Amino acid sequence: MKIGLDILGGDFAPEATVMGAIQALEELPPEVILVLFGDKEAIQTIVDREGVNSSRFEIVHTTEIIGMGEHPTKAFVKKPNSSISLGFKALKEGSIDAFASTGNTGAMLVGSMYTIRAVSGVIRPCITSIMPKVDGSVGIVLDVGINADCKPDVLYQFGMLGSLFAEHVYHIKNPRVGLMNIGEEEEKGNLLTQAAHVLMRDSKDFNFIGNVEGRDLFNSKADVIVCDGFTGNVILKQAESFYTLIKQRGLADAYFDRFNYEIYGGTPLLGVNANVIIGHGISNAKAIKNMIMLSHEVVGVGLSDKIKKAFN
Repeated sequence: MKIGLDILGGDFAPEATVMGAIQALEELPPEVILVLFGDKEAIQTIVDREGVNSSRFEIVHTTEIIGMGEHPTKAFVKKPNSSISLGFKALKEGSIDAFASTGNTGAMLVGSMYTIRAVSGVIRPCITSIMPKVDGSVGIVLDVGINADCKPDVLYQFGMLGSLFAEHVYHIKNPRVGLMNIGEEEEKGNLLTQAAHVLMRDSKDFNFIGNVEGRDLFNSKADVIVCDGFTGNVILKQAESFYTLIKQRGLADAYFDRFNYEIYGGTPLLGVNANVIIGHGISNAKAIKNMIMLSHEVVGVGLSDKIKKAFN
């Protein structure tokens, strides 16, 4: 297995990205190779400094980077030798099994759609966020940002994608899928959620349990919660603020410690023809390491292939 990593992406690259790769080697099986896309000299300097055997690294050299503030589509086209562009080229050619980055999220989405493309039948790929449950389990919310406006059939597909992710990566048997709404009753909500509920209530593609409310995010009512990307991003940012507030107030709480994004590393882009993992731009070495471990899990369970099978 070969996992590609964008070394130049993120606020703390290349130090954090290379160190995360080094930490991941301690937990990955020996047959896994990490393919690092970035400045070879900078990578080698850190590897040598840490005294690491570089035989499990392959380096694809480039100094070109798509910055966080650049227009994703224009930058992807104008910078074919950027770390993100070269990563997607390798993914399309099959020389790596997954590509992970904490760089420009828009460029990662553009790269996916331009190269490996969406799975046939998938209207809109999406990204997820993990919500810690009070009973010790985790829940999945999707979409959380790349599809601010959605139609009912898109939300239906999010239910399918989230259910497959929960089942195969988080090993949740027959995941319960809920639709985020302002009330439990079928007739509640706006035009989008009302129409989506009609589509989802008789689904044979996933285990739909009906509407859920904001207070159900952290209880055990649903394993997967579906919403448009605008709503999901508000939920995600609010959850992140819980962790920040707890730390700022100097409080120690085992439950709220699980809101730390570093634990989860990133999220796969669901609904595309290969394994793409997107991490937080502020990721440190620990978060990078966990993003790589998530990549290994996603490849190992064949998530992309299972999604293609479900839609085809």
